Amino acid sequence: GSIQKLHSRDTDLVTLCEDKVLRILANKDAIFNADGNPQLVANENVLGQTIPFAGDYGISTNPASFAVENYRVYFSDKQRGAVLRLSKDGLTPISEYGMSDYFKDNFKLSDRAIGSYDSKNNEYNLTLLQPGTRVGGVTVSFDEKVNGWVSFKSFIPETSLSSSNTYYSFKAAELYEHDLGLYNTFYGDPYPSTVTTLLNDVPGSIKTFRTLGYEGSQAQVKEEITDVRTGYYNLQQ
Repeated sequence: GSIQKLHSRDTDLVTLCEDKVLRILANKDAIFNADGNPQLVANENVLGQTIPFAGDYGISTNPASFAVENYRVYFSDKQRGAVLRLSKDGLTPISEYGMSDYFKDNFKLSDRAIGSYDSKNNEYNLTLLQPGTRVGGVTVSFDEKVNGWVSFKSFIPETSLSSSNTYYSFKAAELYEHDLGLYNTFYGDPYPSTVTTLLNDVPGSIKTFRTLGYEGSQAQVKEEITDVRTGYYNLQQ
């Protein structure tokens, strides 16, 4: 397929095509010995040997999903319903960390994918936009510390980036700074927060929790309408 994204990494040029990810040696070339082992030698050519990464993945036609953080590269492959991480160990489909079915279903409903890296929270944010709209969609976050997808977020940016350890996003051609203490508020609009726990409900299975903590403002207390003696102190919603 066509080349969708070029990324310079040290002396290599990472080339993301629709259906494949390649590494092109820059300012050097590879000569293979009879035993198959390569030897790097100086070469006058700007681009040298093309070496594909293992795995039948590409970036489809969504180069805006590309984000980089140090030696890690993140991007999505809409054609195969996957989200990828390119690191020192090669290509890894991080969408398989508990979100394989989710991405396969939601990539079909979206026509654009916007990716960015939040250097303050150390998260890769991926926004899937619905066809024909700039506001309809969802943003999900991947955290390297837990090696999994940790949150759905309510902001749907046009584009976003990190600079000087601060995360910014654009909406309606205006620049917004995140993490200023305005919790649950994005682009001037408030949103509710919810927490969903995934617990094994098998009676014969013993549950062990390392940590179960909550930090934030007072949780929502709904109005008690059946029996006011149950201990709820809010008589109104």
